[in-house]
Amino acid sequence: MLAAPATSLRSVRGPRVPGPRQEYVPEPSAAYWRRLLPLLAALACLTRLPSFRWPLWNPDEGYLAVQARMLADGGELYETVVDRKPPLVPWLYAGAFALFGDSSLLPLKVLAVAAQLLTAVLLASLARRRWGNGAGRTAGVLYLLVSIGLNPEDAQAASFEVFTLPCTAAAMWCADRRRWGAAGAAVACAFLAKQTGGAVLLPVLWLLWRGGPPRRGGPSRQEGPPRRDVLRLGVGLCAPVLTAAALTTPSGFLFWTVTGSGAYASFTGSELHVLGRGLANAAILAAACAGLLPPVVRVLRIARTGAAELWLWLASSVAAVLLGFHFFGHYYLQLMPPLALLGTAALQILPRERTVRALVTSGCACALFLAWGLLAPRPELAHATRLAETVRAHTGPQDRVLLWGIHPEGYWLADRAPASRFLTAGLLTNYSGGRNGPQVGEKYAVQGAWPAFREEWRAHPPALVVDDSRGKPYAPARVPSLRRALAVGYEPVLWVEGAVVYV
Repeated sequence: MLAAPATSLRSVRGPRVPGPRQEYVPEPSAAYWRRLLPLLAALACLTRLPSFRWPLWNPDEGYLAVQARMLADGGELYETVVDRKPPLVPWLYAGAFALFGDSSLLPLKVLAVAAQLLTAVLLASLARRRWGNGAGRTAGVLYLLVSIGLNPEDAQAASFEVFTLPCTAAAMWCADRRRWGAAGAAVACAFLAKQTGGAVLLPVLWLLWRGGPPRRGGPSRQEGPPRRDVLRLGVGLCAPVLTAAALTTPSGFLFWTVTGSGAYASFTGSELHVLGRGLANAAILAAACAGLLPPVVRVLRIARTGAAELWLWLASSVAAVLLGFHFFGHYYLQLMPPLALLGTAALQILPRERTVRALVTSGCACALFLAWGLLAPRPELAHATRLAETVRAHTGPQDRVLLWGIHPEGYWLADRAPASRFLTAGLLTNYSGGRNGPQVGEKYAVQGAWPAFREEWRAHPPALVVDDSRGKPYAPARVPSLRRALAVGYEPVLWVEGAVVYV
């Protein structure tokens, strides 16, 4: 009998799966980081360059800036200064304002660059420990290239998510090294930056249960963690959260960060609009990750890649994006660190030229997003600036004003104190991000908001009210309490691009 051709044997056995590239992994080397850190720092500065073009990028930055000023003037977080967010980033803004003044967000923009650089360094260290020197460089560079792969309003702002990312990466870095107390503290910091940052606890718990990832030539994994490790993780996690609650007010902290957002997180209202936004932002992110996704998909077809904790990290981050059913673009930033590591893991199995191709593709995509950030107009910022000029012209420095809209940056741009602790109409009507369905109105406000608002109005009536609803569902015509308040002692005197000014 004749022997079968070699090609037919290969067809029976299936495609050959390249194994992971064997590379010597030395101990942490100062020379390695001396070469890599300048490259990552330059890339972090380059990718964040558009953030310095405008005074601010989105309402979240404006909200944080106004909060920081109110805290500096003696405000109390979750009492006279409120938001649905944990306190870490407002405190960060307040600290920067105390050190550098409150007239510019430049210090926060620099801190955002540092946050992205720290995230890239931690990811590079994780990848280097697992797959070697080249993987470390690949992970750090790939992350920074995709880190701006969203609408510039979402990617370039010094927002909650940007300061959450290094905390999540630090949690995985510490868990990878079995430093469970530090890992718990990093998870806590991620939660205190934004609630959804706590999702990184899932892969951390997996690493705790499995005893960390396997090491080449090291001991086998244990099944089940020692009690002391569980205790360290628990203490590290709980201590910062309890301290933050004690430094604010425990009941206010619990309400504003956990229990007080039921209506906001509901899926009812504008389902098609919200789903369309989610799909659009997912498509934008996929374009930014065009260099990462093909290697991951290719390797998934022929071999297992990465580690379970990386997939759990990605899955928990996807769940964090879905939570609340709003799908804002900046929510998707949380997906980028695990995607960068999974892409790096896949590239270690594929031939080296695929790494070059992934880096070039990611670099081209990054250039497009960089151009978008540098060239895109900012019509809403221009509108807010014109309103701020109007407010300054019709009020004095000590006057309190009310901007009825969803752009609180007007208070900061006008340098006028808000007449209420509720800086947007969203907290009083549940309007957010274009959600204009049946759950917008007074009865869907944050619990207890309207009695507090009416008391503020009676105690200190605003010298000027700007209705910036411009036909949105929270217009005064559809908010009886505000309509009645304006009818007593206020009259419209000016119209600015659809906004109505009352004095």
